[in-house]
Amino acid sequence: MALSMHKDSSNNKQMDSSKYVRYTPEQVEALERVYSECPKPSSLRRQQLIRECPILSNIEPKQIKVWFQNRRCREKQRKEASRLQTVNRKLSAMNKLLMEENDRLQKQVSQLVYENGYMRQQLQTGSATTTDNNSCESVVMSGQHQQQQNPTPQHPQRDANSPAGLLAIAEETLAEFLSKATGTAVDWVQMIGMKPGPDSIGIVAVSRNCSGVAARACGLVSLEPTKVAEILKDRPSWFRDCRCLDVLSVIPTGNGGTIELIYMQTYAPTTLAAARDFWTLRYTTSLEDGSLVICERSLTSSTGGPTGPPTSSFVRAEMLPSGFLIRPCEGGGSIIHIVDHVDLDVWSVPEVLRPLYESSKILAQKMTIAALRHIRQIAQETSGEIQYGGGRQPAVLRTFSQRLCRGFNDAVNGFADDGWSLMGSDGVEDVTIMINSSPGKFLGSQYNTSMFPSFGGGVLCAKASMLLQNVPPALLVRFLREHRSEWADYGVDTYSAACLKASPYAVPCARPGGFPSSQVILPLAHTVEHEEFLEVVRLEGHAFTPEDVALARDMYLLQLCSGIDENAVGACAQLVFAPIDESFADDAPLLPSGFRVIPLDPKTVTLTCQSSADGAGATRTLDLASALEVGPGSNRLAGDGDPSNYNLRSVLTIAFQFTFENHLRDNVAAMARQYVRSVVGSVQRVAMAIAPSRLSSNMEPKALPGSPEALTLARWICRSYRIHTGEELLRVDSQAGDALLKQLWHHSDAIMCCSLKTNASPVFTFANQAGLDMLETTLVALQDIMLDKILDEAGRKILCSEFSKIMQQVKFSVSGLCSSDIEFFPSN
Repeated sequence: MALSMHKDSSNNKQMDSSKYVRYTPEQVEALERVYSECPKPSSLRRQQLIRECPILSNIEPKQIKVWFQNRRCREKQRKEASRLQTVNRKLSAMNKLLMEENDRLQKQVSQLVYENGYMRQQLQTGSATTTDNNSCESVVMSGQHQQQQNPTPQHPQRDANSPAGLLAIAEETLAEFLSKATGTAVDWVQMIGMKPGPDSIGIVAVSRNCSGVAARACGLVSLEPTKVAEILKDRPSWFRDCRCLDVLSVIPTGNGGTIELIYMQTYAPTTLAAARDFWTLRYTTSLEDGSLVICERSLTSSTGGPTGPPTSSFVRAEMLPSGFLIRPCEGGGSIIHIVDHVDLDVWSVPEVLRPLYESSKILAQKMTIAALRHIRQIAQETSGEIQYGGGRQPAVLRTFSQRLCRGFNDAVNGFADDGWSLMGSDGVEDVTIMINSSPGKFLGSQYNTSMFPSFGGGVLCAKASMLLQNVPPALLVRFLREHRSEWADYGVDTYSAACLKASPYAVPCARPGGFPSSQVILPLAHTVEHEEFLEVVRLEGHAFTPEDVALARDMYLLQLCSGIDENAVGACAQLVFAPIDESFADDAPLLPSGFRVIPLDPKTVTLTCQSSADGAGATRTLDLASALEVGPGSNRLAGDGDPSNYNLRSVLTIAFQFTFENHLRDNVAAMARQYVRSVVGSVQRVAMAIAPSRLSSNMEPKALPGSPEALTLARWICRSYRIHTGEELLRVDSQAGDALLKQLWHHSDAIMCCSLKTNASPVFTFANQAGLDMLETTLVALQDIMLDKILDEAGRKILCSEFSKIMQQVKFSVSGLCSSDIEFFPSN
C-alpha cells in the first residue's frame, strides 16, 4: 500500500512538472533580460536567476530551462521566416525582371524577323538587277548593321547658354537611354556565365553590332532608390579607372530634376596608349511610376550644348546615352538597370591594343558589373551580412583598396600635372623611368609627406608593358601572388620598406640577389563574390652576412589581388602591393607597385572578293591584334601564323615605385631599371611554364628551364659558400642557370641547406643527390627531418649554445650521425 502511494505521488509530481505554466509580464521581462545577455544559460545560472529574482521563485528550474529552449526555438523560427520572406521577395522581383526581359526578347525577335524578310526581299531584287559581276569589295557586315541598329541622330545646334536647350538634350538622352535599358535599341547578347538567380549578381548582356561598345545589367539590391542613386553618382568610389570627376555646373529643372555638366578624366590601362576624358551632360529625374533615372551623354558638336574644357594629354572619348534606372521594389530594396555605352576613339591607339577599346566584355567588367557589385557590397555591409576581423570598418578597407588602385594607376599613367617627368633612358627603350620631385602635388592622395626627405628627393617609377601569348591572365596573376620568391628580390623589398622608417635613407641602394623571403598571406577582406582580395603579406627577413643582420627583419605589404577567376570573361587580373609598417594605421602612406594583365578580345573583318576569273569567293580573315604599328599597312594575315594563338593574347603592364634622395637618384634609377628587367625575365619564364601546350606534330617539345626558385637557390648557396670560405663551390664556366643547377645537384660532396632561426628547431630545406643519399631520404621527405633529431647529445648542446657563433664561423663539424661529417656554412 505504501509502495502504491509512493508511485501515485511520483506520477503526480511528473504531471505537475510538465504542465503548462503561465508567466506574468514581469516574469517574461526578467527572463527576456537574461536571454538578451545569455540565450543558453547553464544550470547554475538558472538557479542563480531564481535566487536573484523573487518573482521567479514559484517556477521550477526545469520550467525555466524549457522556457529558454522554447525562446531559442522561436528566435530560430523567426530568423528562418525572415530569411524565407527575403528570398521570396528576391524571387518575385527576379521573376518580374525575367518576364520583362522575355517581353523585350520577344520584341527583338519580331524585329529581327521583319529585318530578315526585308533583307531577303532586297537580295532577290538586287540579284535580278545586278549588272557588274567583276567586283571585289570589302563587306564588313558589322559596319552596315551598326548603321541600321544605331544611326547617329543629327541634332540642330542649340543655344549653349539656354537652360531650355539643355533640357531638350536631357529629355532626348532620357528617351534614348530608356530604349536601351528596357527596349530594343541595342542588340543585346547575354554574357557567358552570367545566369540570373536570387543570389546572382543579375542579368548581364553586351552589345553586338552597334556603334562603340555597350554593356547592360539589371539586378536586385536591398537599398532604397535614393541611396542607390547617391552611390552611383559618386563614380570615383566604384569606377577604379576614374581619375577625377568635376561637376562644373548644376541647373535645376522645372520637373524637380537636375542637369549637371560634368568633366571626367579616366586612366589608361597600359603605358602604350593615352588616357581618355569625357565632357557630358547628366540628367537626374523621376518617372511617373516613382522610378529614379540618372542618364548621361557627351556634349558634342552634333548634340549641341556648351563646349567642354580643352585637353592636352587626354583623348576626348564620347559617351553615348547611358545611365541608371532605379525602380523601387515591393517590400523594400531596388531593381537597378544599368547601361554603359561609349565610343573610345579606337583608331587613335596602336592596332595591337584596339581589342581593349573594342571589347564590350571588358567594358562590362570594368564599369557595368563593377557598379552593381559595389552596390551589393555596401548593401550587405549595411545589413550586417558581412563581418570583417581585425576591428576595421568596411569603409576603411574599401578606402585602402581604392588608394592602392589609384596609386598604381597614377604610376602607370604618369600625368605631367601630377609632377611626373620622363627621365633619360640608357639606350634601350624597354623600361620607362619617370620621376616626381614634387610630392606636394600628391598630398591628400595616396602619398604622405613622411615618405619624402626634407633635404630633397621624390618618387621614381620604372614601368614596362609587354604582349603575352597563350597565358591566361588569371592563372598568371594567381601564380605571381602565391610564388613571390619566383620573381621578387629581397634586397629590393628591403629598400622599398625603408621609406617607412624614421630615417628612410639610412639603407643604401638595394643590392639585388638577397636571400629569399618566405611569405605569409594574412586575409583582411574580400568582396561578396570573392573577385577581389585585400590582404597583408608578411615577408620573413633573413641576413646574408653579419653586417646585414640589422636589416634582417620581417616586412609587411598591403596587397590587393583581383580578377583571378578564370571563368570571368573580359576580366582584368591585377596584383598591386605597397610596403607598410607594423602599426598599419588607417592613414598609412602607400606607394603601390604591381602587375596588371588585360585579355585582348580580338575582332575580325571578313573580306569577300569575287573575280570573274574563277567565279568563286575567297575569304580571308584579318587579325586586328597582329601588329604594334597604327594603320592598315602593318596588318598580318592570321593564316600566316597559328590562327588560334590570338585568342589568348593579353597585355601585361608592370610598374614599380621607389622613393629616392636627390644625390642617389641615378643609382636608384639604375637599380629600378635593372630590377624591372629582371622581373620581366622572370615573368616570361613563368609564362612559358604555365602556358598551355600548342605544339604541332612536326615540332619537338622545347625543354623548359629549371624552376626559377630552384635556380635562385643554387646561386644563393654558391654565393654563400664563396663569401664564407673564399673558394668556389662549383666550377662552372657559364653562369647559365641550368648548368649551375645541374652541377650542384650532381656534386660529389653532400650539400645541404638548413633553415636556422632563433627559438625554432632547424629544418633541412634542400639537399643535393649526395646529401639525400647520406641522409637516406628523398627530396620530398627531407623537410620532415629535424636537425636536432639527427645529432647526438653533444651535438645538440653545441648547436644550442653556439648558435650565434655558427652564423659567423666558416665551418662547423659535428660527428655522430654517420662515418662522414656534416659541414655547415651559414646561408641565412
